[in-house]
This record gives sequence, structure tokens and C-alpha cells, in this order.
Amino acid sequence: MFVPMTVNHFLDRAAVVYGDRVAVVDEPQQPAAPLEGVTYTRLRQLARAQAAHLDALGIAVGDRVAVVSHNSARLLTSFFGVAGSGRVLVPVNFRLSPEEITFIVEHSGARVLYVDPELRSIIDEVSAEHTFVLGEDEHLFGDVDPATAEPVTWEPDEDALATINYTSGTTARPKGVEITHRNIWTNATTFGLHVTLSDRDVYLHTLPMFHANGWGMPFAVTGVGAQHVVIRKIDGAEILRRVQQHGVTVMCAAPAVVNAVLEAAATWEGEIPGRDRVRIIVAGAPPPTQTVARVETELGWEFIQIYGLTETSPLLTVNRTRAEWDDLSPEERAARLVRAGAPALGVDLTVSDMGEVLARANHVMRGYWELPEETAATLEGGWFHTGDGGTLDDEGYLSISDRKKDVIITGGENVSSIEVEDTLFSHPDVVEVAVIGVPDEKWGETIKALVVLEEGAEATEADLIAWCKSKVAGYKAPTSVEVRDELARTATGKLQKFKLRAPYWEGRDRQVG
Repeated sequence: MFVPMTVNHFLDRAAVVYGDRVAVVDEPQQPAAPLEGVTYTRLRQLARAQAAHLDALGIAVGDRVAVVSHNSARLLTSFFGVAGSGRVLVPVNFRLSPEEITFIVEHSGARVLYVDPELRSIIDEVSAEHTFVLGEDEHLFGDVDPATAEPVTWEPDEDALATINYTSGTTARPKGVEITHRNIWTNATTFGLHVTLSDRDVYLHTLPMFHANGWGMPFAVTGVGAQHVVIRKIDGAEILRRVQQHGVTVMCAAPAVVNAVLEAAATWEGEIPGRDRVRIIVAGAPPPTQTVARVETELGWEFIQIYGLTETSPLLTVNRTRAEWDDLSPEERAARLVRAGAPALGVDLTVSDMGEVLARANHVMRGYWELPEETAATLEGGWFHTGDGGTLDDEGYLSISDRKKDVIITGGENVSSIEVEDTLFSHPDVVEVAVIGVPDEKWGETIKALVVLEEGAEATEADLIAWCKSKVAGYKAPTSVEVRDELARTATGKLQKFKLRAPYWEGRDRQVG
């Protein structure tokens, strides 16, 4: 028997088994009124109402619907209301500039654009055939009554696109990663198995939902009937308060969020909430061993590390403490947990002769939207080429040692060094530029620009950083700029970035943060 796997399975099960349970506690400080009292029965009604509204707008199966939003119950609903009705959701990073958002909306061909109320001003520069502000006159559902909504039935197809997630990579423009229903289904169920999600869990959305579809947690958490708690803006002390208030048991985060919680815990009065209960799942860049040990000793939380990419939905490896490590000290356990991890169920990993990590799994993307040559190169030989350098040890655990792609991961966000270089090149005083990632205690790594200026030019570090911030999202701007007389190149004129990076990473066993 063959039953197509779709995102609807997760919400349908929750509504049947846990219909009266509160599904989501929305951020109380939403700029539009938060959605309140949303049980799993209600969440399915809202998703069906959104689908019916798209029907009324003439949005066909396969059409793209973009959402630019902070974490919210409305964005969570859209994963099911859009993708679950056969349309393609395009979750957009709300930190991008209007120019960058315009590119994504136009490149994806999105016919509908939903915008967070706090970002209302971007509508002056970005628009689609139908543009709505979330929560204003409840445009998520239009005039449709969620209690009686009857959307057009979509014939399930697990190979159909569910989302297109734009990610920075080896080009100056972001690439649209095509994620199918099958990709989402296998990633979410595998992820939930490895981190032992159950209906007793309470999940705090410390990870942006737009980021690789919240790593699949909107689906996995829903499927087991656990509760979603939405947090809009990240603050270490506020995370601790939400853990205390809602009984949070699990969250996903970049290393910078871990650092923020540890800093807040240092001045927290009373017992740290969630001790011996919270699992914090971390990816983006491996944090220092000391940080991992502090999560156990100072917070009393379990640290779980994963590795993956947007292109892999994202789960490739999991590193979670195991019975064999129970008698080790926190520091000894941490030394094992900083590895990227062992292959997740259904994932094959290998390392090429050139040292690149290659992967194969059911949740690897279909391809890049309208980029057939890039797709062919990335999936060459039936393996996904991660662009990361790494090694597999005798226990089968992967360690990431270098990034062969021109990608810098800072605070959990991918930044294309080529995009930043192009931006700096557009400054009239810059004649040469190389952008590299350098170690940073807070962010894992941060962006450094090495530039050669026109003779007699007087552009300062502050000038060049401000220039970047005026052109691209602020997190893509260098945090430091160093002016040089020349940059190391090969005989053919190619920049030797490994030589430029080397002095900053000296004494470290890996070239990533």
C-alpha cells in the first residue's frame, strides 16, 4: 500500500487525538492581536480557512505564497494552510533588506505576500499580486469563517513542493531550496525520534520558523500533540522566564542563543527553571567544549548537537549523550558532544577524496528553484555535496573542520562572503576585497573584510561597515574591516582565502566557529 506523505498528516493527527488541547501559545507582544485559545481543532480550522481564502483569490495548486514574519501563530498556521493545500510556502527571513526580499518574491514568483505588522513599511518597496499585513482585518483568512471553511480538496502528492527556502550560498544571490512534502515528513519524524518528542513536551520557538522551516519542528511538535510556545524576539532572561511560565521542555537554538541564556542565568534569582527537564538542540557552528559543559553544570539542561543544512531539511547528524558516557565528567561528555554527530536514521554519510562531506537521505532537497546547473553540481553522483570539510571517526561520528563553500555562519545565519564582497566592491573607494569568517566567542564566527583601497582614498572601517548596512541585512555587514596593500592570490589571480583565514584560526583544530 502506498499512502502519500504530506504535511497534513501532522495536523490531522493532532486535531483527532488532541483536539481540545491548547496547540499554541502565541507571543503576547505580537504587534497585531495574538491568536488566543488556539487548540489543535482550532488550528486545523484556521489552516483550512486560509486555504479557502487562497481558493477565493484564485491561487492555484503549486502557486507560491511568501510570508515575511517574526515567529507567530499565524506563520505556524501557514505551514499547514499554504503547504497543506498544495500551494508552496516561501518563508522569508524578516531581517533581510527590502531589496533582498524583493528578489526572493520575484524569483519565486510568489502571487501572495503576507507581511508582519512590524515590517509594514516594506510594502512600499515589495509587493505581489495580493499583499496583506498579518493580523490586520485578519487577512490570513479574509472573509472566510474558520468554523465552516471548506477549501478545495487537494490530491496529496508527496513529491510536490511544500516550501521554497532561500539560503545564502556560493553565489551573490540567495538560492531557493526546493523542499517536498516527502522531505518534510521524513525529516520531522526522524528528528522527533532522535530527540524523543512526545505529547508531554512543550516546545519554545527560540529558532526562527523561517529558518529551514524551523528545522521541521512546526511539523514534528504538532504530530505528537505537544504544545508550541511562540517567542518573538530572543533575550536570554526572557527565555528563562518562558521556560518557567510554560513548563518548556525543549527548544532549538544557534550557539549565540545558548550564550545569551548562560549570561542571563548568571544573574537569575533562584533555581534555574527547567533543570533536569529542558533539552536544548543546537546547530549552526559547534560551540566551545566549555560552553557545552556549562549547559549541563550551570543550567542543568541536556545539550544535543545536530548538523545539517537547509538543503537537507536539515537533519543529517545527531549527537546526544548516551549510556556509555554516563560515568564521564561534564567536561569529558562535552568533548564528545562538540562533534557534529552520528548519522541520523536513514542518512548515509561519506567524505570525498577532497575531504568534502557528502550525504544521502530521503529529506535531501529536490533541487534549487530555477537553477538546474547548480542543482546538478550539488547533487552530482547521487550525493548531496555539503561544501563542508570534515572527518568521520572510528565511532562513525562526523566532525566539521572547514567550510569549502564561501559561507560564513554567524549567530546561526548563513552569509555568502561573495555577496558581502560584491556589496563592498560597489563602494567607490574599494578596488579589492576578501571577506572571511574569523573566530568569535559570542557568535561562533564573525565577518571580517580585508580591503585594498584606491590610491589616496580615505574610506574608514566605519564608512565601509555603514555602506554594507545600507545595502544588505545588518547581520551580513562585516564587524571589522582591515585595510591592506594587497591580498594573497594564486598565479592565476584567484584569492587564496585559506591563507587569509589561517592566522586568525591558528592553534585551533578546525577552521569554523
